[in-house]
Amino acid sequence: MGTPLDSREAQADEVVHRLYDRYPEPDISLDFSNRLELLVAVVLSAQCTDERVNGTTPELFEKYSTAADYAAADEGELAEDIYGITFHNSKAGYLKGIGEILVEEHDGEVPDSMSALTDLPGVGRKTANVVLQHGHEVVEGIVVDTHVKRLSRRLGLTEEERPERIEEDLMEVVPDSEWKEFTHLLISHGRETCTARNPDCADCTLEDICPSSKLDHDVDLASGEAW
Repeated sequence: MGTPLDSREAQADEVVHRLYDRYPEPDISLDFSNRLELLVAVVLSAQCTDERVNGTTPELFEKYSTAADYAAADEGELAEDIYGITFHNSKAGYLKGIGEILVEEHDGEVPDSMSALTDLPGVGRKTANVVLQHGHEVVEGIVVDTHVKRLSRRLGLTEEERPERIEEDLMEVVPDSEWKEFTHLLISHGRETCTARNPDCADCTLEDICPSSKLDHDVDLASGEAW
């Protein structure tokens, strides 16, 4: 890590403070009413917008209300039920496999440990963190999605590229009491202001402390380099 730890800690503290002022009640944007629905929604949200997932899940959750429903589902029919979701064929397989494992190994319930969750098909550490935080109120890490990856690099909180390494860096500098909200603060800011292709630095509450605001954005974006 090129930047000293204490400098990154101070940067993270200021980022969190300012983003709370801008987004006082950050929260998850997926719609769900129980842990199974949360797990399914997060699996579907991989490389897909939350808006599209939320448009698909009401009918899905009505048809498949238990883990046993997913386990017994015809995979082709399940794929049709989530048609429009990115990689719907693969995700149908994940959901059926998740249902089978939940029934066989967890009495149909969503487990509350990182290891058990990441043993499920289509579930990596990011998905498991979301389910733990919002389904079980267990905070073991920081969810690193595309917004968190982009903004944490732009803001100088990490130089890493892989989500697992980014998470490790962020856990060093963000107080654990803020791990859950930190993700949603960056997601809110990434959607509203610090977008991938056209960041609005002029209207950014972090502009004066953001190293990337001093860069030539046109050159950066043309080069294809991630901030």
